[in-house]
Amino acid sequence: MHYEIIIPAIKDRVAQTAAVLVLEPIFEADLPPEQYAYRENRSALDAVRHVHKLLNTGHGQIVDADLSGYFDSIPHSDLLKSVARRIVDGAMLHLIKMWLEVPVEETDEQGTKHRSTRNRDEGRGTPQGAPISPLLSNLYMRRFVLGWKKLGHEKRLAAYIVNYADDLVICCRGRAEEALARMRDIMTKLKLTVNETKTRVCKLPEEKFDFLGYTFGRCYSPKTGRAYLGTVPSKKRVIRICEAISEMTGRDQTLLDQGMVVARLNRTMIGWANYFCLGPVSKAYRAVESHARKRLLQWLCAKHKLVFPAAQRFPEASLHEVLGLVCLTKRTSNLPWATS
Repeated sequence: MHYEIIIPAIKDRVAQTAAVLVLEPIFEADLPPEQYAYRENRSALDAVRHVHKLLNTGHGQIVDADLSGYFDSIPHSDLLKSVARRIVDGAMLHLIKMWLEVPVEETDEQGTKHRSTRNRDEGRGTPQGAPISPLLSNLYMRRFVLGWKKLGHEKRLAAYIVNYADDLVICCRGRAEEALARMRDIMTKLKLTVNETKTRVCKLPEEKFDFLGYTFGRCYSPKTGRAYLGTVPSKKRVIRICEAISEMTGRDQTLLDQGMVVARLNRTMIGWANYFCLGPVSKAYRAVESHARKRLLQWLCAKHKLVFPAAQRFPEASLHEVLGLVCLTKRTSNLPWATS
């Protein structure tokens, strides 16, 4: 079966949003600095910078952790205990319990939909897509972060957590295998499942690992050739945006207005580059920009029924200067450590 979360009704979304406005400041004061997701004045890029800082202060052994279905695995009873430590209003606790038990629709292989009460029946899982879910997921992950510190693992192993939603790494000076074992122990107590096929110990600089769309590992200065530990956009994320560009310039899009297609491409590419702005990004930018030019040219040929590549009518420079396709590589002049 394939599970699809039912989008909450408008009145439920309004009620949940109102609850978040009240609850978020209460729990924000309790959330540790290691957690970066869904918090004001914190972002995924801040988490990436934190990991980069740890790597460059000697924490080169990494527990690259993966949890199997974190949002679907959070146990309701334990989560509600965490909520009840700061919230005593019975009506609010009852509302949260009801929201946790929201039904889902499951679609079988024949396309038939069936209503399911899996969350209620199994007593676990947060309603993904609901306004209150990010707060609840952070609140439960807080248990792991606090447990790690209170049990003394952070100081004893010199092992520091960086967490964003269900993404998690532990940066260690050494003894990463022991840190991995202790992480497994705590997750078991929290009734969460470690994905053993994707969880591993990574030792830099010989190895690399991905976190929040970036690949961490050995980089080389384009000016001096000096090796250093840094970040680049991961190959998966470069491939993903190229696939999105291909979809936006497919043959089924030829009825769209030319300006509309270019505007959509620009929004997608600029948004992607706004996130992937750390470390040497020029190589990734060139790959994305080259793919966008090729796909836009193919789209123009299909729209105007020309033989590809029709270079005379649509020279490469005109795609940027005339049609307005964004030039990502020009953005790197304003980015530190961008060239490669």
